[in-house]
Amino acid sequence: MYNILTLNNISEAGLSQLDPAKYTVSADVAEPDAILVRSAKMHDMEFAPNTLAIARAGAGTNNVPVDRCAEEGIVVFNTPGANSNAVKELVLCALFLTSRKIIPGIEFANSLKGKGDECGKLVEKGKSAFAGPEIKGKKLGVIGLGAIGVKVANSARNLGMEVYGYDPYLSVDAAWNLSSHIRHASSLDDIFTECDYITVHVPLTDDTKDTINKEAFAKMKDGVRILNFSRDGLVNAADMIEALESGKVAAYATDFAVDELLGVPGVITMPHLGASTPESEDNCARMAAYELVEYLENGNIKNSVNMPNAEMARVCKNRLCVIHKNVPNVLRGITSQFVDSNINDFMNRSKGDISYTILEVDGDISEQMITDIEAIEGVIRVRVIRG
Repeated sequence: MYNILTLNNISEAGLSQLDPAKYTVSADVAEPDAILVRSAKMHDMEFAPNTLAIARAGAGTNNVPVDRCAEEGIVVFNTPGANSNAVKELVLCALFLTSRKIIPGIEFANSLKGKGDECGKLVEKGKSAFAGPEIKGKKLGVIGLGAIGVKVANSARNLGMEVYGYDPYLSVDAAWNLSSHIRHASSLDDIFTECDYITVHVPLTDDTKDTINKEAFAKMKDGVRILNFSRDGLVNAADMIEALESGKVAAYATDFAVDELLGVPGVITMPHLGASTPESEDNCARMAAYELVEYLENGNIKNSVNMPNAEMARVCKNRLCVIHKNVPNVLRGITSQFVDSNINDFMNRSKGDISYTILEVDGDISEQMITDIEAIEGVIRVRVIRG
């Protein structure tokens, strides 16, 4: 029986994937085998020695101490693509909102309450203040072509935009899904200099922080429109205010409430609505639950942010799973324990400083073997899954 701790309200669509005969799911588990989380802050949490995995029902993992989890042998999963359609739709909405001054126009129309028969005349007199360009034929730059960026690029192309995409780490799956009509940008400068609209879809890292800053604005067209539905730290707030005041940026739409930007003319701030659809919450919960089940029951890792992906079909009853540092001699030490056994299947994958080894044998894996492997320098966690 596995104990699962939930730190937020998790969709029943996901919880229903956890067989009650195998899983106890509660918000009050003291020493969980795994944790399901959405937005709860976990950086100050101390994890139980038996905690094996954390699944974040969403794409970002800024609320999870990812590096510390790796050091403790805790696999952190996210759910890339599960909310991609929801975010894509909101980005398309933002394209129109930044172009046509729709929100100020609505506010103007509402201000005419009580004007009676004069409303029609006042609307016609004042509507020119809210005119804006169509997006058809305009150039859109998409920075980051993951699950969301690809959907945004393809949809914008279908709306008649000329789309440029930039992603130096484009995956094979993303490339297959990307329309052949999307133009390849070889650098960020290509996006900055060419595009009328720019939308950012990359994770927040030390390398991507302040991607949109004073230096970037200097290369952009006057009147450019910026969209950020990824992470607030990707855009430098002070530089954005300066660019809006100068007219360099015509409008900025974001899904993140940053105090300095609230109420600034030209800024459209949404309350982090990107994945706030029932469909998205269900999809994220299902994927997160599936990831936990596969890891807890089979040792398979898919969509981890701190461990290498490793999936191997179960053949034998006994499976050894070892998280270890990516250093010499660890593998030799692990396999040397099985010189008198038939290793039926084997897999080793690495991601940065961390490696993960799955090994299946026909015979038993004794407690002494486990103790000896745990003693190998560089080994972080050893687990045996008995079928």
